[in-house]
Amino acid sequence: MAGNYKMTYNVDMVFCIDCTGSMGDLIEIVKNNALNFYQDMKNAMEEKRKNINQLRVRVVAFRDYRADGADAMLTTDFFNLPQEAEEFERCVRSLRADGGGDDPEDGLEALAYAIKSKWNADGVKGRQVIVVWTDAATHPIGFGANSPYYPNGMPRDIQELASWWGGVQSSGFVDKNKKRLLLFAPDAPAWSQISQNWDNVIHFPSQSGEGLSELDYAQIIDVISNSV
Repeated sequence: MAGNYKMTYNVDMVFCIDCTGSMGDLIEIVKNNALNFYQDMKNAMEEKRKNINQLRVRVVAFRDYRADGADAMLTTDFFNLPQEAEEFERCVRSLRADGGGDDPEDGLEALAYAIKSKWNADGVKGRQVIVVWTDAATHPIGFGANSPYYPNGMPRDIQELASWWGGVQSSGFVDKNKKRLLLFAPDAPAWSQISQNWDNVIHFPSQSGEGLSELDYAQIIDVISNSV
């Protein structure tokens, strides 16, 4: 019957998680949210008569290239959920809040990694979603380029990073009809520039250096399930 029809979607998520020392106990909240995400998202979608055909989740854990060297960035491939839930849980549980050096971190490099993910391009109905969790401002992109661990192929500046995201009339590495960026980040210059000038961005400002006390995990679920 038509009333029982459910629309089916493929959803790709990338969690960019600040793993510096200032995150402290908050990282446990973020980790638990990430681990609960599949079931909570599935439940929210089903309430709206939407069905997730495939959900894939990738992790980008970031610190500071100058301060943390080889530990500045951890990136994973996509985990297929729920099939690879145990592997995903082991990855998330292994994250620790330490390092970071000064207050700004290399969050823009983490975002660059996320944008260039190997997204699922199948089907018309879908979402390519990046969620950034951080309590810190971000260095200008390339700030840590003198580190021997700094990766090749990063954008030259935030303008080039913006071109990777694309716009309403232009294409980047994400599908302009599927992309969403959710920032749980301070109202600091680079994050604010992104939220004010990029399309399909929702910014939940936090207080730099004081953690994400107002972090509302339910907002992520609600924003994504309503926008799909």
